[in-house]
Amino acid sequence: MNIMEELYQVILNRQKEPQDGSYTNYLLDAGTEKIAKKFGEEAVETCIAAAKDSKSGVISETADVVYHLLVLLVHMGISLEDIEKELRDRRS
Repeated sequence: MNIMEELYQVILNRQKEPQDGSYTNYLLDAGTEKIAKKFGEEAVETCIAAAKDSKSGVISETADVVYHLLVLLVHMGISLEDIEKELRDRRS
């Protein structure tokens, strides 16, 4: 299992079995709008880091983008396989 799949499963497990004090559960409970805003904020921060030519900043912010995207996907019931299928379909 790669890290994306592993993290997706952790988020899915938090959705099924919430844990007190979990940031993931906070986001899932807050709903789509909050998760989407966090995803957008992190995407903008990634762009800012790139504009500053900060490789370490881009790496850090990209990790935040990926995490928030995965939370959004889990919340919306979208699987990684759904995304993979879409990407494969676009390839042809």
